[in-house]
Amino acid sequence: MTIVEPTSTPALYRTRVTHLRRAPVHHYFELNSYSWYVDLDAMPRLPRWARPFARFDARDHFDGVAGDTLRARVDSVLADRGIDLRGGRVTALLQPRMLGYSFNPLTLYWCHDVHGVLRHVLAEVHNTDGEWHVYVIPPDGPNPAMVRNRFYASPFTGVDGYYLVRAPRPGAELDVTISLHRDNQPAIVGTLRGTRRPATLAQVLRLQLTKPFAPQMSALSLRVQGLILRARRVPVTPRAAAETPQARTASVAHS
Repeated sequence: MTIVEPTSTPALYRTRVTHLRRAPVHHYFELNSYSWYVDLDAMPRLPRWARPFARFDARDHFDGVAGDTLRARVDSVLADRGIDLRGGRVTALLQPRMLGYSFNPLTLYWCHDVHGVLRHVLAEVHNTDGEWHVYVIPPDGPNPAMVRNRFYASPFTGVDGYYLVRAPRPGAELDVTISLHRDNQPAIVGTLRGTRRPATLAQVLRLQLTKPFAPQMSALSLRVQGLILRARRVPVTPRAAAETPQARTASVAHS
Protein backbone atom coordinates (compact mmCIF):
# COMPACT_ATOMS: atom_id res chain seq x y z
CA MET A 1 0.00 0.00 0.00
CA THR A 2 1.41 3.37 -1.10
CA ILE A 3 0.26 6.42 0.87
CA VAL A 4 0.29 9.97 -0.42
CA GLU A 5 3.42 11.87 0.54
CA PRO A 6 3.03 15.52 1.63
CA THR A 7 4.11 17.07 -1.67
CA SER A 8 2.39 20.41 -2.06
CA THR A 9 0.96 21.65 -5.34
CA PRO A 10 1.29 23.50 -7.54
CA ALA A 11 5.04 23.27 -8.14
CA LEU A 12 7.44 23.77 -11.02
CA TYR A 13 10.23 21.45 -12.14
CA ARG A 14 13.09 22.62 -14.29
CA THR A 15 13.63 19.52 -16.38
CA ARG A 16 16.19 17.80 -18.56
CA VAL A 17 14.83 15.30 -21.07
CA THR A 18 17.25 12.77 -22.57
CA HIS A 19 16.79 10.19 -25.32
CA LEU A 20 19.29 7.48 -26.21
CA ARG A 21 19.08 5.16 -29.21
CA ARG A 22 21.85 2.59 -29.78
CA ALA A 23 20.72 0.91 -33.03
CA PRO A 24 20.88 0.96 -35.96
CA VAL A 25 22.80 4.17 -35.23
CA HIS A 26 23.93 5.72 -31.98
CA HIS A 27 21.82 8.82 -31.42
CA TYR A 28 21.52 10.92 -28.27
CA PHE A 29 19.85 14.22 -27.58
CA GLU A 30 18.67 16.20 -24.60
CA LEU A 31 16.29 19.09 -24.07
CA ASN A 32 16.07 21.48 -21.15
CA SER A 33 12.57 22.67 -20.31
CA TYR A 34 10.15 22.80 -17.38
CA SER A 35 6.90 21.20 -16.24
CA TRP A 36 4.12 21.97 -13.77
CA TYR A 37 3.07 19.58 -11.02
CA VAL A 38 -0.58 20.23 -10.16
CA ASP A 39 -3.59 18.90 -8.26
CA LEU A 40 -6.44 18.41 -10.75
CA ASP A 41 -8.96 19.57 -8.14
CA ALA A 42 -7.04 22.79 -7.43
CA MET A 43 -5.58 23.90 -10.73
CA PRO A 44 -3.36 27.00 -10.62
CA ARG A 45 -4.76 30.21 -12.04
CA LEU A 46 -2.42 33.06 -12.90
CA PRO A 47 -3.42 36.72 -13.00
CA ARG A 48 -5.27 37.54 -16.20
CA TRP A 49 -2.30 39.34 -17.78
CA ALA A 50 -0.02 36.33 -17.17
CA ARG A 51 -2.39 33.55 -18.29
CA PRO A 52 -1.05 33.43 -21.87
CA PHE A 53 2.13 31.95 -20.36
CA ALA A 54 0.37 29.11 -18.54
CA ARG A 55 -3.18 28.11 -19.42
CA PHE A 56 -4.47 24.74 -18.26
CA ASP A 57 -7.05 23.59 -20.77
CA ALA A 58 -8.79 20.21 -20.55
CA ARG A 59 -9.16 20.20 -24.35
CA ASP A 60 -5.42 19.48 -24.61
CA HIS A 61 -5.87 16.08 -22.96
CA PHE A 62 -7.87 12.94 -23.74
CA ASP A 63 -11.38 13.19 -25.23
CA GLY A 64 -14.41 14.81 -23.66
CA VAL A 65 -17.20 17.30 -24.08
CA ALA A 66 -17.06 21.08 -24.16
CA GLY A 67 -16.78 22.63 -20.74
CA ASP A 68 -15.64 19.58 -18.80
CA THR A 69 -12.56 19.54 -16.60
CA LEU A 70 -9.32 17.62 -16.85
CA ARG A 71 -10.29 15.80 -13.65
CA ALA A 72 -13.54 14.69 -15.28
CA ARG A 73 -11.62 13.38 -18.29
CA VAL A 74 -9.22 11.41 -16.08
CA ASP A 75 -12.16 9.92 -14.16
CA SER A 76 -13.72 8.92 -17.50
CA VAL A 77 -10.52 7.16 -18.62
CA LEU A 78 -10.41 5.27 -15.32
CA ALA A 79 -14.12 4.44 -15.48
CA ASP A 80 -13.56 2.82 -18.88
CA ARG A 81 -11.28 0.40 -17.03
CA GLY A 82 -13.74 -0.14 -14.20
CA ILE A 83 -11.75 2.06 -11.78
CA ASP A 84 -13.46 4.48 -9.36
CA LEU A 85 -11.24 6.56 -7.07
CA ARG A 86 -14.26 7.72 -5.05
CA GLY A 87 -13.02 11.30 -5.30
CA GLY A 88 -9.43 10.58 -4.31
CA ARG A 89 -6.66 12.98 -5.24
CA VAL A 90 -5.15 13.08 -8.74
CA THR A 91 -1.92 14.97 -9.39
CA ALA A 92 -0.33 15.52 -12.78
CA LEU A 93 2.96 16.53 -14.36
CA LEU A 94 2.39 18.45 -17.59
CA GLN A 95 3.15 21.49 -19.70
CA PRO A 96 0.34 24.04 -19.94
CA ARG A 97 -0.77 25.82 -23.09
CA MET A 98 1.49 28.78 -23.88
CA LEU A 99 0.56 31.64 -26.17
CA GLY A 100 -2.23 29.51 -27.60
CA TYR A 101 -0.01 26.49 -28.30
CA SER A 102 -0.02 23.14 -26.52
CA PHE A 103 2.26 20.12 -26.87
CA ASN A 104 2.55 17.43 -24.22
CA PRO A 105 4.48 14.41 -25.53
CA LEU A 106 4.12 12.84 -22.07
CA THR A 107 1.72 13.72 -19.25
CA LEU A 108 1.79 11.67 -16.06
CA TYR A 109 -1.10 11.36 -13.59
CA TRP A 110 -0.83 9.87 -10.10
CA CYS A 111 -4.26 8.60 -9.02
CA HIS A 112 -5.05 8.05 -5.34
CA ASP A 113 -8.12 6.72 -3.56
CA VAL A 114 -9.98 8.55 -0.79
CA HIS A 115 -7.60 7.08 1.81
CA GLY A 116 -4.59 8.61 0.08
CA VAL A 117 -3.32 5.34 -1.34
CA LEU A 118 -1.67 5.58 -4.76
CA ARG A 119 -3.60 3.13 -6.94
CA HIS A 120 -2.71 3.86 -10.56
CA VAL A 121 -0.46 5.94 -12.76
CA LEU A 122 -1.66 7.16 -16.15
CA ALA A 123 0.84 7.90 -18.91
CA GLU A 124 -0.80 10.01 -21.63
CA VAL A 125 1.35 10.03 -24.76
CA HIS A 126 1.00 12.42 -27.72
CA ASN A 127 2.81 12.32 -31.03
CA THR A 128 3.60 15.26 -33.31
CA ASP A 129 0.47 14.50 -35.39
CA GLY A 130 -1.80 15.36 -32.46
CA GLU A 131 -2.79 11.75 -31.76
CA TRP A 132 -2.80 10.34 -28.24
CA HIS A 133 -2.93 7.15 -26.24
CA VAL A 134 -3.08 6.42 -22.52
CA TYR A 135 -1.38 3.61 -20.63
CA VAL A 136 -2.68 2.61 -17.18
CA ILE A 137 0.18 1.28 -15.09
CA PRO A 138 0.55 0.11 -11.49
CA PRO A 139 1.92 2.49 -8.83
CA ASP A 140 5.65 2.80 -8.35
CA GLY A 141 7.32 -0.15 -6.69
CA PRO A 142 10.77 -1.74 -6.40
CA ASN A 143 10.67 -2.79 -10.07
CA PRO A 144 9.58 -0.88 -13.19
CA ALA A 145 6.12 -1.56 -14.58
CA MET A 146 5.89 -3.24 -17.97
CA VAL A 147 3.39 -2.20 -20.64
CA ARG A 148 3.04 -3.33 -24.24
CA ASN A 149 3.67 -0.71 -26.89
CA ARG A 150 0.27 0.06 -28.45
CA PHE A 151 0.78 3.52 -29.95
CA TYR A 152 2.43 4.94 -33.06
CA ALA A 153 4.44 7.50 -31.13
CA SER A 154 7.25 7.61 -33.67
CA PRO A 155 7.76 6.25 -37.20
CA PHE A 156 11.16 5.00 -36.02
CA THR A 157 9.71 2.65 -33.40
CA GLY A 158 6.38 1.40 -34.74
CA VAL A 159 4.08 -0.41 -32.30
CA ASP A 160 6.05 -3.52 -31.39
CA GLY A 161 7.91 -4.29 -28.17
CA TYR A 162 7.17 -3.17 -24.63
CA TYR A 163 8.04 -0.33 -22.28
CA LEU A 164 9.54 -0.49 -18.82
CA VAL A 165 8.28 2.52 -16.87
CA ARG A 166 9.60 3.93 -13.64
CA ALA A 167 7.53 6.97 -12.63
CA PRO A 168 7.65 7.74 -8.90
CA ARG A 169 5.73 10.78 -7.72
CA PRO A 170 7.73 14.01 -7.84
CA GLY A 171 9.30 15.20 -4.62
CA ALA A 172 12.28 17.50 -4.20
CA GLU A 173 13.54 15.81 -7.38
CA LEU A 174 11.78 14.40 -10.42
CA ASP A 175 13.18 11.14 -11.81
CA VAL A 176 11.24 9.30 -14.54
CA THR A 177 12.74 6.62 -16.80
CA ILE A 178 11.01 4.94 -19.74
CA SER A 179 12.73 2.37 -21.95
CA LEU A 180 11.44 0.64 -25.08
CA HIS A 181 12.51 -2.97 -25.56
CA ARG A 182 12.18 -4.72 -28.94
CA ASP A 183 13.29 -8.14 -30.19
CA ASN A 184 17.02 -8.42 -30.84
CA GLN A 185 17.60 -4.68 -30.39
CA PRO A 186 19.15 -2.66 -27.57
CA ALA A 187 16.68 -0.64 -25.53
CA ILE A 188 15.79 2.92 -26.42
CA VAL A 189 15.97 4.86 -23.15
CA GLY A 190 14.36 8.17 -22.26
CA THR A 191 14.61 10.04 -18.97
CA LEU A 192 12.84 13.03 -17.46
CA ARG A 193 14.63 14.57 -14.51
CA GLY A 194 14.22 17.85 -12.72
CA THR A 195 14.46 19.92 -9.57
CA ARG A 196 11.47 21.32 -7.72
CA ARG A 197 10.84 25.08 -7.68
CA PRO A 198 8.02 27.03 -6.03
CA ALA A 199 5.20 27.89 -8.43
CA THR A 200 5.34 31.61 -7.80
CA LEU A 201 4.51 34.28 -10.34
CA ALA A 202 8.12 35.45 -10.20
CA GLN A 203 9.34 31.94 -11.02
CA VAL A 204 6.89 31.65 -13.91
CA LEU A 205 8.09 34.93 -15.39
CA ARG A 206 11.73 33.95 -14.91
CA LEU A 207 11.14 30.77 -16.89
CA GLN A 208 9.75 32.80 -19.76
CA LEU A 209 13.20 34.39 -20.03
CA THR A 210 15.36 31.31 -19.46
CA LYS A 211 13.12 28.70 -21.18
CA PRO A 212 10.92 30.67 -23.58
CA PHE A 213 8.24 28.97 -25.69
CA ALA A 214 8.66 25.65 -23.87
CA PRO A 215 5.96 23.60 -25.70
CA GLN A 216 6.89 25.10 -29.06
CA MET A 217 10.56 24.25 -28.51
CA SER A 218 9.72 20.70 -27.43
CA ALA A 219 7.73 20.07 -30.61
CA LEU A 220 10.43 21.66 -32.78
CA SER A 221 13.15 19.57 -31.12
CA LEU A 222 11.29 16.31 -31.81
CA ARG A 223 10.75 17.25 -35.44
CA VAL A 224 14.42 18.14 -35.88
CA GLN A 225 15.51 14.85 -34.33
CA GLY A 226 13.18 13.06 -36.73
CA LEU A 227 14.85 14.75 -39.69
CA ILE A 228 18.27 13.76 -38.36
CA LEU A 229 17.22 10.12 -38.02
CA ARG A 230 15.84 10.11 -41.55
CA ALA A 231 19.09 11.61 -42.83
CA ARG A 232 20.97 8.82 -41.05
CA ARG A 233 18.74 6.25 -42.80
CA VAL A 234 17.11 4.85 -39.69
CA PRO A 235 14.33 2.51 -40.91
CA VAL A 236 10.80 3.90 -40.82
CA THR A 237 7.70 1.88 -39.96
CA PRO A 238 4.90 3.05 -42.32
CA ARG A 239 1.70 4.27 -40.70
CA ALA A 240 -0.28 1.56 -42.51
CA ALA A 241 1.68 -1.08 -40.59
CA ALA A 242 0.68 0.41 -37.22
CA GLU A 243 -2.59 0.31 -35.32
CA THR A 244 -5.05 3.19 -35.27
CA PRO A 245 -4.08 4.91 -32.02
CA GLN A 246 -7.21 6.49 -30.57
CA ALA A 247 -7.93 6.37 -26.84
CA ARG A 248 -7.03 2.80 -26.03
CA THR A 249 -5.57 1.54 -22.78
CA ALA A 250 -3.00 -1.20 -22.54
CA SER A 251 -2.77 -4.19 -20.22
CA VAL A 252 0.13 -4.11 -17.79
CA ALA A 253 2.19 -6.31 -15.53
CA HIS A 254 5.12 -5.87 -13.18
CA SER A 255 8.56 -6.78 -14.52
